Amino acid sequence: MSEGPHTVVIVDDHALFAQGLALLLESRAGDSFRVAGSATAGEEAVALVGKNRADIAVVDLALPPLGGVETIRRIRAAYPATKILALSGTEDLELAAAALRAGADGYLGKSADPEVLVAPLLSLMAGVRVVRGELLDALLTAANRPARTADGLVDRLSPRDVELWLLLAKGLETSEISKPLLVSERTAKRMIASLLHRLGVGNRIEAAALAGRCGLLDENPLT
Repeated sequence: MSEGPHTVVIVDDHALFAQGLALLLESRAGDSFRVAGSATAGEEAVALVGKNRADIAVVDLALPPLGGVETIRRIRAAYPATKILALSGTEDLELAAAALRAGADGYLGKSADPEVLVAPLLSLMAGVRVVRGELLDALLTAANRPARTADGLVDRLSPRDVELWLLLAKGLETSEISKPLLVSERTAKRMIASLLHRLGVGNRIEAAALAGRCGLLDENPLT
């Protein structure tokens, strides 16, 4: 860990967001933080953290194709002392829970004013976990809610998510998945990454296996 300003790396597939966050931290809190680098893919994150001996990794959860949750899991395994702040463009409770289970020390929505990120980062370095109060309440409520299906997964997904899950279970490529969903391949990639996060799995093979365990394939046999 650095003795001077805390070293930060940013993992986000939106380069403009990463650049903006870096400028903000250095202009508003340059005495506390130094942004050492950024990456646009989860596969580069572990090496980025190691190369810069990062104190903090800010990770976007919608990272195709590896996914933010799996990225967090790998960073935590390789560098357990590094603090990890997960960011998401959605208020998805399952995604938030998956990120925290994977090892994130904090979770914030991207909808938050970027200027408020300085205080949470300082809190992380002080050993305090960062989760907004209303989100924590929602997570606790969801955890105590009885599940109507195996693990309650299917009940917490929208019909469109279930349709996407079935397409993944069929082993279809992203280009093949995008057609019935009437979306672009780029949008399909982001949808797949988000679904994998919510399912708490690291790849499509695990998603297909989970579909079988939840009985989804019994109701919708593959053809």
